[in-house]
Amino acid sequence: MASCLVAVLALAGTSAAWAHAALVKSEPARRATLSKPPPQVRLWFNERLEPAYATISVIRDGAGPVATSKAQVDKDDPKLLVLPLPVLVPGAYTVKYRVLSVDGHTVDYGYTFSVESGGAGK
Repeated sequence: MASCLVAVLALAGTSAAWAHAALVKSEPARRATLSKPPPQVRLWFNERLEPAYATISVIRDGAGPVATSKAQVDKDDPKLLVLPLPVLVPGAYTVKYRVLSVDGHTVDYGYTFSVESGGAGK
């Protein structure tokens, strides 16, 4: 019985090392329809990120990438990745991100949001 307990505790202690950085919160939110364009994309993860390997791209459907600056890991919150945006015109957008957590696992994922007509510049 004691050896089983030791084995279970050993496995439980290593499970965190097998985890990947998971998206916890995003602004704009997944599938959001916004009345005005967001000034930035902010992505929060459950693990600290490696700044040199963290990227976000925002693509307007049918028009290509819209952001010209580079995403930055927040200096005060190493789990937060931020990408400033230009003023977005109405339309559908895809956010794609690639992050490397400090445990060495890479995660690629994406989601969509949209900006309603008449929202730009408000």
